[in-house]
Parts: sequence; structure tokens; C-alpha cells
Amino acid sequence: MDTKLHMPSLLAGILTMTGLYSVNMHIMGKSNVPLLNQKVLMNVLPASWSLDLQTIVIGAVVTGLVIVLLIWLFKTRLGLSLMATGDNPAMSAANGIHTDRMVIIGYMVSNGCIALSGALIAQSNGYADIGMGIGTIVIGLASVLVGEIFLHGRQMWLRLTAMALGAVIYRYLLTVAMGLGFPVDDLKILSAGILVVVICLPILRNKYRTRQQLNRYLKQIGVDEHATTSSLKRQASPEGLLSRDSK
Repeated sequence: MDTKLHMPSLLAGILTMTGLYSVNMHIMGKSNVPLLNQKVLMNVLPASWSLDLQTIVIGAVVTGLVIVLLIWLFKTRLGLSLMATGDNPAMSAANGIHTDRMVIIGYMVSNGCIALSGALIAQSNGYADIGMGIGTIVIGLASVLVGEIFLHGRQMWLRLTAMALGAVIYRYLLTVAMGLGFPVDDLKILSAGILVVVICLPILRNKYRTRQQLNRYLKQIGVDEHATTSSLKRQASPEGLLSRDSK
């Protein structure tokens, strides 16, 4: 729908998710499928380990493997074409890259990672539920933003590691908030509040850094910071605009 029908990607995603709900119901047969007496990845680990330890070990191993595979993919010609299409589709098409094909492959890779994550969560919880994926897009967005705050760099391995670390930190923040005595019904609003803070922090940090760089530059050229600020305020005021127009 996105590449062939030229629908907006957000609308195409919403329609696809709506249609896949019925597809998942047909595949599962019912809204909740227990995994009792079924072979799962946790059975590979020693039975003496706790479920939390098994989940951490399996999650860390699978996450590491996915990061290694993605790093290898993005070093190939296909991966470079994917990144170029994401950065600048017009320039990529001008250089002979089939952008529609790259978008479809990008969707395939991302949805494959989503399916793998859903399978791991189902095995960890011991059941698969039709509604267990609702709201995960907020977690994904928060993971990327939180990861960029703590690990910021241009290297691909650093970006992927930051996403995984951001997901852990985001869930830890929710756990801390729930431990402070907030009711379970407030989990959604806490998630939204944490996401707002995470979005605002990089903006405020960039403004602070820009202000600091401006102050250092003004000191180097010997201009008084306070005088410059007051002059700009006077020029932006209605009186300053009127006096400038009269001149």
C-alpha cells in the first residue's frame, strides 16, 4: 500500500495492523493460546535457574545475535542501499537504487524482528494473547529516544546497542514508578509522561549546547553577552520595531 498505492506510510501501517488482527485470530484459533507442555527456548537452560534469569540470558543472546546480523547486513551493498533510501529517497533513486524495493525489504526486516520479539515474549509469559502487542509502538519509540540520550554516536553498532539499552532503561523507569506506589491503572499515563520527558530532554539539551557555544563565541570576539541579549530583546519588542521602521 505504501509503495504501490502511494498511501501515507502511517495510514498504511494502521490499515495493515487492523487487517492482521483477523489474520492472527485465524492462525491462533482463539484469543489466548497457552504454551503449557510445549517446548520453548527456556527448556534449553538449566531448570534450576529462575524464570527471570532464563529470560535475561535468552533475551541477551538473541539481542546480540540480531545486532551482529544487522551490522553485517548494513555493511553489504543491500544494507547501504537501505540506509541511503531511508536518508534520501530522491537521491537514491537518482543513483539507480530501486527505492520501492528497498522500502519493502526494510519492512520485511523490521517485521521479522517484531515477530521474533513477539515469539520470545510469548515463550517468556507462557502464553500468546491476541492483544499483547497493543501499545508496543510506544515502547519502541521510547527505546530509541532513551538510547540516544545515553549512547549517542554515528556507528551502527552503537545505535543498535543504544536501542536495546533504551528498552531496558525505559522498562526500569516504569518499574521504579510502579514501585513508588502508583496504581496499575496509571501505567499508560506514566508511559506517556516518561515518553514526553524523553522527547523534551534532547531538545532542551540541544538548546543549552547552542546557548553555550554562542556564549563562547561572543567571549572570543569580545562582545558582552548581556548587552547582546538586551539588544536583541529591544529589537524584538514593539517599541524597537516602531523605532526601526521610523528610521
